[in-house]
Formats: sequence, C-alpha cells, structure tokens
Amino acid sequence: QLQLVESGGGLVQPGGSLRLSCKASGFTLNLNHYGIGWFRQAPGKEREGVSCMSSSGGVTNYADSVKGRFTISRDNAKNTVYLQMNSLKPEDTAVYYCAARDAGSSWSASSYDYWGQGTQVTVSS
Repeated sequence: QLQLVESGGGLVQPGGSLRLSCKASGFTLNLNHYGIGWFRQAPGKEREGVSCMSSSGGVTNYADSVKGRFTISRDNAKNTVYLQMNSLKPEDTAVYYCAARDAGSSWSASSYDYWGQGTQVTVSS
C-alpha cells in the first residue's frame, strides 16, 4: 500500500514562495512506476488539478492558473515529489494534496489510487 505524506505548507505573503514535498513510502515498486498529481481544494470549492507528471517524469502539465509560477518535480532516489510555488497569490490558498496512480498522469482526481492527507497553504498579507 503506497502511502503519501505532504509537508511544506504554511502562511506566506502574496508574492512569496513555498515548496511542498510529498514523501512516498510503503511500496515495492519504484516511485517512477507512478504518475503523480498535485490537487488543491479551497473552502466551498471543488478539488482541482494543479499539476501532474507522468511516471517517467517526461511529461508535465499545469493548470492555466499556475502555469509559469509552479513547478512539479520528483526525486526518485528520495521517493519524494515536489511542488515549487512562486509568486503566490491569495487565490492559491487551499489545502494541497498529492496523489499517485499507476502509469501515466491524469487530470482526473478519481483516477488516482493513493492520496496524502493534505497540507494547508494560506497566502495572505
């Protein structure tokens, strides 16, 4: 059973940066077997996809709202996936989740098999 634990959230001023981490454990396959997605959910809103990456890491995608500001990456040796978030805006405030699925990436939250517990990101002055 793959387990995911997010960290790195917090309170940051508009224009600031945060790097979220998603540490994977409890699996027998290498992390590069799994496609990874970052999702977020703000109060009163549906969960939305932020970024996703194929199992090989060769394909990455970003929501239009974060393109040019966020970067997804993975370190398979550390079993960790990252989301670097720059130029943060108040509308980025949400609980951020990482998720994993077999093989390719996807924007569909329902296609992911494993989820972390989430980490709160608050952008406010």
